[in-house]
Amino acid sequence: MVSFASFVGLLFLVGFARCANDTNSSAINITGNAFFNSATGERFYIRGVDYQPGGSSNLTDPLASPTICRRDIPVFQELGINTIRVYTVDNSLDHQECMEMLQHAGIYLILDVNTPDSSISRSNPNCSYNTDYLQSIFATVDAFANYDNVLGFFAGNEVINQVNNTYTAPYVKSVVRDMKRYIRTRGYRRIPVGYSAADISSNRQLVAEYFNCGDDADARIDMFGVNDYSWCGRSSFQVSGYSTKMQIYQDYSVPIFLSEFGCNEVPSSRPFTEIGSIYSSRMSSVFSGGLVYEYSNEDNRYGLVQIESETEVTRLPDFYNLKYEYGNTSNPSGGGGYSTSNDHSSCPDYDAGTWEANNTIPEMPSAASAYFRSGAGAAQGTGFLTQDSCYNDASDNDDDSSSSSSSSSSSSSSSSSTSSAASSSGISSSSATPSSSSSSSRESSSSSRGSAAVLETPLFFQIICEMFNMMF
Repeated sequence: MVSFASFVGLLFLVGFARCANDTNSSAINITGNAFFNSATGERFYIRGVDYQPGGSSNLTDPLASPTICRRDIPVFQELGINTIRVYTVDNSLDHQECMEMLQHAGIYLILDVNTPDSSISRSNPNCSYNTDYLQSIFATVDAFANYDNVLGFFAGNEVINQVNNTYTAPYVKSVVRDMKRYIRTRGYRRIPVGYSAADISSNRQLVAEYFNCGDDADARIDMFGVNDYSWCGRSSFQVSGYSTKMQIYQDYSVPIFLSEFGCNEVPSSRPFTEIGSIYSSRMSSVFSGGLVYEYSNEDNRYGLVQIESETEVTRLPDFYNLKYEYGNTSNPSGGGGYSTSNDHSSCPDYDAGTWEANNTIPEMPSAASAYFRSGAGAAQGTGFLTQDSCYNDASDNDDDSSSSSSSSSSSSSSSSSTSSAASSSGISSSSATPSSSSSSSRESSSSSRGSAAVLETPLFFQIICEMFNMMF
């Protein structure tokens, strides 16, 4: 028979483990221009990798396969990361088991809500921003919003990827607004919504300012990711241009991080010497870490591991180099110089040929207002084609959520935001990897979408956690 003392000791150990796990996977909040762990109050720096095994040529949902997650999550832990970014998921599949495994491992998810076939089109953004599209991304929000280890959602990835397609920006900003309103209306916790930008020298500052400007807080992003490959090999803070980026973004009011980094234009393996700068006090007042591109070795040869089978990977030299740098680089102490006093940006003026984004953004299609009342409904998966599903809802403005939203207190330019769409060579602004394909495949034929269960702590263990917090 188990003695009372042994029983109490067992409860003590279980409670300690449960408290530790809750602390490791507690929701991440934003204060000023930094992330913070909601349980510990400590500043949170993203140490992560971009994760889409199979790449664009074999696009699958890694978070719907417990087998794949059991293979890769221990490798994440060995690498020493706390965050992964996934570019595309199938919102009709069950993600519960993988999300719980990630949560137990203390690993957070940044999720792009788009798919190659359901995203804002660069060639016709007006048509691609429609009710079916919003149903798709809202259903993805529904599938993941109840997991505390979802750090945030990306409303778009490199939609502006050239000098001449900035006219797409208002549509992405509308998506940001719609997602934030949907999350709030459906009663979810306040999950950050952001944008992941291409690092284009001619408009990098304009993009950052535009997505963080205007009087409508819903239309402003909560976080900003930059896909930046400027540090190559054994570069330096000055030579790489990191020092210039610090100046550009020094007054930014929301968290910034590198949503992709890791130049592979090196003679052999990548040394990842930029880690020492990214997680130093030289950058922590502005940047909150970053995500290395990418976990698995695909056609573009950026991988940290080579996937051999559903149960085995081979660690490549890049893996060991990154593991060494992460392991030997500590986060800055305290708050890292973060700021709570920065104001949101001023909206850039319309400038033909340079910045062709109006400051009055499109109204939400009125038919989509039904989702705010009843939820997005059945998820359609990655095969849901929405880019040509145009709706004309301009005459129906009965619902408050479909009201016109201005992203600036100034009047918009009279020039059309789609005037140069015909000159764009881009077709899709999917959130798949940079070498994305328009095709996608499902790993499973299952059409059921698992509920996004929250790992709740029983009251007894909550009391024990409080006792631990007071004692330690």
